[in-house]
Amino acid sequence: MESTVSAPGLQPGRGVLRRKPIETISSDGEETGLSKSLGLWQLTAIGVGGIIGAGIFSLAGAVANEKAGPAVLISFLVAGIASAAAAFSYAEFAGMIPKAGSAYTYGYAVLGEIVGWLIGWDLLLEYTAIVAVVAISISGYFNELLGYLGIDLPTWMLGAPGTESEDGVAPGSYVVNLFAMVLCLFIAFMLNLGMKSAARFETFLVYLKVGVVLLVIGVGAFYINTGNYTPFFPFGAGGAITGAATVFFAVFGYDAMSTAAEESKEAQKHMPKAILYSLGISMVLYVLACLVLTGMIPFQQINGDSAFASAFADVGLPMLGAIIGVGAILGILTVMFTFMLGVTRVGYSMSRDGLLPAWFGKTHPVRKVPTRFTWLIGIASAVIAGILPIGEAAELTNIGILLAFVIVCAAVIVLRYKRPDLPREFKTPGMPVVPIIGIGFSIWLVTFLDPLTWLRFAGWFVIGLVIYFAYGYRKSKLNS
Repeated sequence: MESTVSAPGLQPGRGVLRRKPIETISSDGEETGLSKSLGLWQLTAIGVGGIIGAGIFSLAGAVANEKAGPAVLISFLVAGIASAAAAFSYAEFAGMIPKAGSAYTYGYAVLGEIVGWLIGWDLLLEYTAIVAVVAISISGYFNELLGYLGIDLPTWMLGAPGTESEDGVAPGSYVVNLFAMVLCLFIAFMLNLGMKSAARFETFLVYLKVGVVLLVIGVGAFYINTGNYTPFFPFGAGGAITGAATVFFAVFGYDAMSTAAEESKEAQKHMPKAILYSLGISMVLYVLACLVLTGMIPFQQINGDSAFASAFADVGLPMLGAIIGVGAILGILTVMFTFMLGVTRVGYSMSRDGLLPAWFGKTHPVRKVPTRFTWLIGIASAVIAGILPIGEAAELTNIGILLAFVIVCAAVIVLRYKRPDLPREFKTPGMPVVPIIGIGFSIWLVTFLDPLTWLRFAGWFVIGLVIYFAYGYRKSKLNS
């Protein structure tokens, strides 16, 4: 039913700009089948799991080698500050609206249904593609590990058609990336076991991953040669800033974690803390790891594909490098978990609001998870991972995340001034400067994206608008 509840400064709106009154949103969770089983540290682990992944195991090395040198440390700090500007905005919303959906829900409540739909529709593609990209990346690590152990699998199952052929592999030999497909389906299976069991699995892997990173930092510190820090800016200060644009995509993940708000035991209290804790913990580990990596070997010798494994091999510790490789494979799984969790909860929220068919939002009577939509995303990500090379799959990501940041940062400014009366567990500091920094940095990063990315993005948006006006607008719970 379209709401007639009004509030000072923020009317419910009509047509495509109708909004769900924020006062009624928090009660929606009691009508659903989602289970509240996540505590503060489980939420934080999910956030850390989404943030720390390939960024620390390979991206840091690639940026140091190609763009920033030892100043990759500055790249991560700049990206972290920009990400924190958005994180503060997410934290304020999470303390007010403890509901699944994250940016989709926040945009729907503040800026209107059409904005919520577009950002939700976009995140369905972005998060699914991220799951597929990470699966392809893990598959590459896995193939290298098998080669190290002397195990050779049939070439046809090691990559998607069009994958760049390695030495000795004839062009056209790849048929499907089977291992990446299996990984996607495995994560869907784990999520469908129920949030309590899935969170235990995720938390275990996060502890393992953090343990590997601490091992890297602790052992690597003894092999630091301070002379490797000179020159600190071999590519100039501009190289460090350009590097920040690259590593920015390694310092979000809390946004996907915030979609699990309805499965938190005390969402309004715990979600803001979990968002900030996860980003803070991840940034400390990123900075320390960068210091160790660029101090162990000259930046010119860093291997962008397996930075730490090769660095330890160079200083005479190849076995530790192999252990790090195994830890990287297992640890990066947590990124898949966090983003598949995120996309399934966004889709679930859109279904519950009537913008997608109710069939998708059906939850399991015992496990209390949206089983149907989870398997749908598992299959979709598996298909992308199986038939697209990593470069093409990666082009489907990034732009939607940045637009979500813009929406959330803008919405938190609007709501702060339109509804100052709303109770807030957490308030974004430096209003409105901090959210504006988040908006500006996100828009700036969008300019770095390939034109083909914009074209695909526009095509997906057109499809979304057709579905919205053909189905969602009429079936919306606010239009009954």
